[in-house]
Amino acid sequence: MEENYNIIENVAVFCASSDGVDPGIFKTARVVGEELAKRNIRLIYGGSKLGLMGQVADGVMENGGFATGVIPEFLKTKEVVHTGLNRLITTKDMHERKLTMNELSDAFITLPGGFGTLEELFEIVTWAQLGLHRKPIGLLNTNGFYDDLLNMLKKMTAKGLIKELNLEILLVADNMEELLKLMHNYKARPVPKWMNKNQT
Repeated sequence: MEENYNIIENVAVFCASSDGVDPGIFKTARVVGEELAKRNIRLIYGGSKLGLMGQVADGVMENGGFATGVIPEFLKTKEVVHTGLNRLITTKDMHERKLTMNELSDAFITLPGGFGTLEELFEIVTWAQLGLHRKPIGLLNTNGFYDDLLNMLKKMTAKGLIKELNLEILLVADNMEELLKLMHNYKARPVPKWMNKNQT
């Protein structure tokens, strides 16, 4: 039996504020929320009622879970913000939003999304690479959405631009059950030294 290294009570979810055109991805976002609620894992997310973000939040709350939204002041309009959340935190800007989400969360899950989702994912991976946190980071590869990105990361590793050890920071699965298992059993390794052994 594998040893669990991580107790996950609060998960930050990064995903699109758009619906997209893939019904499987749209449906899976709701399932993610349902699974979090069933496992008594509280949701920390960007606070929008739109797109995949809204689906995850609704999936949590409709199944008795707890959802916290973290939204910057300039996005806090009735057209964007989810007014039915258990808790809503307003930040002064995007930077404070990401810091707050990190502080509130034990782990991170990224669903399909666009530029903003990728920016959030890579920043939190970079923080882990730099040793600023030791929390598990999961990528839910629904319907192979991230296949091309994962191939690009492997190419970057093959070219010596990402350390193999750091590539392993990103935990990947195509379903929530497997992804949460990987995250629960994740053990952060020591941050590798940046300089080569012959450098001073």
